[in-house]
Amino acid sequence: MQLFDNIKFDDKGLIPAVIVNVADNRVLTLCFMNRDAVDKTIETGKVHVFRRSQNRLMIKGETSGHTQLVEEVFFDCEGKSLVLKVKQNVAACHAGYMSCYYRKYNSSTDSIEINEEKIFDPEKTYKT
Repeated sequence: MQLFDNIKFDDKGLIPAVIVNVADNRVLTLCFMNRDAVDKTIETGKVHVFRRSQNRLMIKGETSGHTQLVEEVFFDCEGKSLVLKVKQNVAACHAGYMSCYYRKYNSSTDSIEINEEKIFDPEKTYKT
């Protein structure tokens, strides 16, 4: 696959991937992909990631059903990171928000503010 001639995995076999909502260009999350995750993402059109905490490949939305359909794949000038533009199903963040970047630092008050509404209840979605 020609894509693999243009990207460079790190010494652990991973490459960071920024996931962006194609609808509004908002950053949804940052994940890591190994070669298998990139292969599966290209093959299926759905984002697959390498979960470092679980040392395994998984499809984004495996538990929640909140999948990401790939529209475009970009890579940086050195081939050391990816940007995937996706159609997001429901929300990207396991905390219930559209984006994992739902918190904003306010320097004038030295405080953290939540800058979006929850879209779903994580306790109902991730029954443990």
